[in-house]
Amino acid sequence: PFAEANAEDSGAGSKEYVHVRIQQRNGRKSLTTVQGLKKEFSYSKILKDLKKEFCCNGTVVQDPELGQVIQLQGDQRKNVSTFLVQAGIVKKEHIKIHGF
Repeated sequence: PFAEANAEDSGAGSKEYVHVRIQQRNGRKSLTTVQGLKKEFSYSKILKDLKKEFCCNGTVVQDPELGQVIQLQGDQRKNVSTFLVQAGIVKKEHIKIHGF
């Protein structure tokens, strides 16, 4: 029974990453996207706290393949990762930061 429990824990940790990406818009403008958060979290409340903390605008977009994705204005990759760890939403080793 213990082998099965350990296998489930390690499997969930290896594939359940939160991806923080940056997309270039036009000129100096950019967009930060957060995907892979668990379904039970309230995306709108997380978005509200992120917007208030970093003084930027944002939205939650429904994607057919990826599910719900949080989009924020500007390059907020480091800010978002530290916020998610401090809030206890994700562990630091489960965050992947992409871009440039």
